[in-house]
Amino acid sequence: MTATAEDPVRRKGGPDLRTRLARLAAKPGFQRWAARIPGVRGHVRQEGAALFDLVQGFVASQVLRAVVELEILHHAMEGPLVASELSRRINVPLARTEILLQAAAALGLLARKRDIFRITTRGAALTGVPGLEGMIRHHDAFYRDMSDPVALLRGEVDTELARFWPYVFGGAGGDAASARYYSTLMSDSQSLVAEDTLATASLKGQKRLLDIGGGHGAFARAVRERRSKLEIGVFDLPEVIADAPQSDGIEFIAGSFRADPLPEGFDTMSLVRVLYDHEDATVRDLLSKAFDALPPGGQLLVSEPMSGGQRPERHGDVYFAFYTMAMQTGRARSAERIITLLTEAGFAGITAHRPIRPYVTAVVTAWKPA
Repeated sequence: MTATAEDPVRRKGGPDLRTRLARLAAKPGFQRWAARIPGVRGHVRQEGAALFDLVQGFVASQVLRAVVELEILHHAMEGPLVASELSRRINVPLARTEILLQAAAALGLLARKRDIFRITTRGAALTGVPGLEGMIRHHDAFYRDMSDPVALLRGEVDTELARFWPYVFGGAGGDAASARYYSTLMSDSQSLVAEDTLATASLKGQKRLLDIGGGHGAFARAVRERRSKLEIGVFDLPEVIADAPQSDGIEFIAGSFRADPLPEGFDTMSLVRVLYDHEDATVRDLLSKAFDALPPGGQLLVSEPMSGGQRPERHGDVYFAFYTMAMQTGRARSAERIITLLTEAGFAGITAHRPIRPYVTAVVTAWKPA
């Protein structure tokens, strides 16, 4: 069969060198041979272990869920764990408690010495990152949406995440309980995002900041702690900001960036984990509104996980790409794509900053020409 316009996957001239080498490596005989050759066998074993990590990834994530649900790490923070004692505390049979502790140690969350398990720095960090345990529990819905990944890719799944984030589609319909749950979850997980964003982007010389879609003001308060003289506004839906804790120097402004113009009088605007919730048409409209509302010389700051670039990476291109797919709206975009959308809106001086922790966030800044 030759390559045709209807068959773009096939290429003329047969497979290239990389494909031929890959076919060779796929042969069981080659694997056995390579495993015996000094200088090669180490690489083969490493690749084999990495491959098995992919195979058992779902099981590892479910072990993590069990560790969180049973508060194993919180028990370990109180002191060393012994399976027989812990079994009674968590109401799990002894033999299975031993399996869970061993698995948690294998994941690096606990350390074992003889029959005693102690918390590791990784395990302690999991308990100390605000919102992380909440997100792990929230994955219950995400994993059900991913139970048939092919159906998800084909758009054949009515996903739970699409129902969980109702106002991504234009409003929570006044559902205060839904808005409160979402806002609390996002606020709890905002501290690391704010930390990396503010360590990357400069607000020097800026006087007034509007955080668009800022929820309960977690990012706004983080900014306020670092720049106490900066006046800050938070713009979000009425049902979202209704329960927001009031803070000095922060004004909460009710509105929808889908339906309303953005407030003016701010020389900086931020979009923190907002764009990836929406399709390109909504993003274009929002960026255009931001451009119109900013004064000449005003700055726009975009901070969110990014994916789809020339160098694929796990966090954006696996986790966030499929999470937004399950939401059935939006997408995790590359910095290059965001730059294109900003340029179309009229922004200039656009910079994609080197992310401190790509699994937390990446930052792009842009300016309205003076």
